[in-house]
Amino acid sequence: MSTTPPSPAEREAAIVERYAIIPDPQERLSALIARKSPLPGIPPEERLPEYLVPGCQSRVWILPAMAEGRCHLRVEAESAMVRGLVTTLCELYHQATPAEIVAHEPALFEALGIARNLTPTRLNGLAAVTAYVQNFARKHL
Repeated sequence: MSTTPPSPAEREAAIVERYAIIPDPQERLSALIARKSPLPGIPPEERLPEYLVPGCQSRVWILPAMAEGRCHLRVEAESAMVRGLVTTLCELYHQATPAEIVAHEPALFEALGIARNLTPTRLNGLAAVTAYVQNFARKHL
């Protein structure tokens, strides 16, 4: 018997609940960055220009694929901090349907009080990642 993966909103709520217990936003950010990503990475030979996310200051690759009506994401970034933020964001959308992805605007960094500690460039990069994944999902609606 197959179980349905959690929705992006459910995943986001679980991440916020897990990290909100850390009182300091900087420590929350450090914990997010230090955690092991549940998403598969992308080996160097597969980090092709077509998978680079436009609008990111640091190089970020997202290799999306569809399987059984759900989006599967592989993620890589040059910077450890960016990798931690991007994989956390992409974790919301991994194994979600295109409709779920398009319908969900992430707010986890605001909910955790981390957004105010990120530079405008990083916030723009995270918005670019969201747009990249949502555009992929729109093509598969």
